[in-house]
Amino acid sequence: MAVSNWITLSIVGLSTLIWAPSAAAAPAAPDCPAPALSRLKHHVIVPGENLSILARRYNLIPATLMGLNPALRQGKAPVGTRIVIPPYNGIQVRIPPGQRLKDVAAIYKVRSDVLFEVNGCQVSPTVVFIPGVNWSPVATPGGNAEVRPSSDRFNHYPLPTVVPIALGYGWQIHPVTGQVAFHSGVDLEAAAATPVRVVANGTVAFAGTQGNYGNLVVVNHTSGRQTRYAQLAKISVSVGQKIRQGTALGTVGATGLANRPHLHFEIRANSAVGWVAQDPTAYLAGMKSARSKL
Repeated sequence: MAVSNWITLSIVGLSTLIWAPSAAAAPAAPDCPAPALSRLKHHVIVPGENLSILARRYNLIPATLMGLNPALRQGKAPVGTRIVIPPYNGIQVRIPPGQRLKDVAAIYKVRSDVLFEVNGCQVSPTVVFIPGVNWSPVATPGGNAEVRPSSDRFNHYPLPTVVPIALGYGWQIHPVTGQVAFHSGVDLEAAAATPVRVVANGTVAFAGTQGNYGNLVVVNHTSGRQTRYAQLAKISVSVGQKIRQGTALGTVGATGLANRPHLHFEIRANSAVGWVAQDPTAYLAGMKSARSKL
């Protein structure tokens, strides 16, 4: 399949528009689409809208909107705020001096030709849009994503002691709805108020209430993976906070679509289509082994 067709499929059903930010670079080459950053839309938040509603409306994930709009990074959607909407999921990255487009493509595991075309076939852009990558908060001017690899390892078990898995990963009969559904993580048996800790170094990408997840903390790890901790009773971290392995995120609860206290734990991997859920079972076994050596 041609690269241009891949991009069309990625954005099917999404409207494109017309706002060129000051960071947008030169016009696209004749045979290339306009750069993604020249096709941002504007939206003014009205009463009744929140981050989840906005994301669903534009067929995006919340992290994408948070990355391009600093006003949304606390998980709130202030009424009257004017925000920008990209044509599809991704992040804005400022290319550091000495790096080239292919260097950024390698770091984020994106095909160089795709990245080249998404950004209007610019030879030496300074700011680019990387499709299918989730925003991770960093303390850099302008809120751009930081370009750096890492080898963070998932060594810290998310609870004080190793516990049984109450509901596994994959297609399951949901204990609350009774319907067959895909379970994107595992439910770990634990008493209410049990401390929940992050499994590796990372940055908090989301901390708040999110539908069926209830109280949710999402941590992005610079190794290209993400962990999610849901159904929490309380949250003790905030969006943008850099945290070390073992940092307390909150406590076990029964919020969202939960009928008893437990920790819903997910591991996701970065891909061309966003964050894809992985079976956490093997990771948890590794954490258990690492814990036994402490």
